[in-house]
Amino acid sequence: MNMIFALIFILCGAVILVRSPDLFFTTLLEGGGKAASTCVALLSSYAVWMGLIRIWEDCGVSKKVATLIRPLAKKLLKTENEEALDAVSMNLSVNLLGISGAATPYGIRAANLLDKTENAEYASAMFFVLNATSLQLLPASMVALRTSLASTNPTAIILPTLLTTVFSTLLGVFLTAIFLRPRRKGVHFSTQKGKVKGVCTR
Repeated sequence: MNMIFALIFILCGAVILVRSPDLFFTTLLEGGGKAASTCVALLSSYAVWMGLIRIWEDCGVSKKVATLIRPLAKKLLKTENEEALDAVSMNLSVNLLGISGAATPYGIRAANLLDKTENAEYASAMFFVLNATSLQLLPASMVALRTSLASTNPTAIILPTLLTTVFSTLLGVFLTAIFLRPRRKGVHFSTQKGKVKGVCTR
C-alpha cells in the first residue's frame, strides 16, 4: 500500500512539473496544509467519540449494546466462544457509530480469538465481511471530515450511508454463507490409508 501511494505521488508530481512547474511547490504546500487541518478535525472528532465511548463503558451502556448484538453475532459466526463473541459484539457496536479507529482494538482481539474456534475459517471470513461492509447508523468520521471541508450539509450522507451499508452487509453475509459452509457441530474428519472418513459424535 505504501508503494502504491508513493507511485501516485511521484506520478502526480511529474505531471504538475511538466504542465505547470511554477505551481508545484504551491500545490504541495496547500495540499499539506489541507491534510494537516483535516487530521486536526478528525482528531477532535475521535477525541469526542472516544471520550463518549469511555463514558458509555463506565456506565455499562456499551456492554448492554454489545449484549443486544451478541445473539446475532453468535448466529452469524457459528461459534460458542464467549470471549470471542464479547470482542466481536464490542467491535460491531462501535462500528455502528462509524468510528472504525475506536473499533480496531476490539477487532484485532476478536480476530485472534476467532482463529482458535472450531469454525475458524468461516467465523474469520464472516467477521472480515462484517467489518469490510461496516453497517453504520451514524458515519461520525465522514460527517467530521465533511464538516472540516466546509460542507454546507455534512449530515446529508447519513441516510445514503445507512442504506448502502445495510445492502452491502446483507449481500456480504449472504454470499459468505453460500460459499463458505460452517462445519457441522459434532462432525470430524480423519484420513486413513488415503481415504477420508467422517465420524459423527454426540
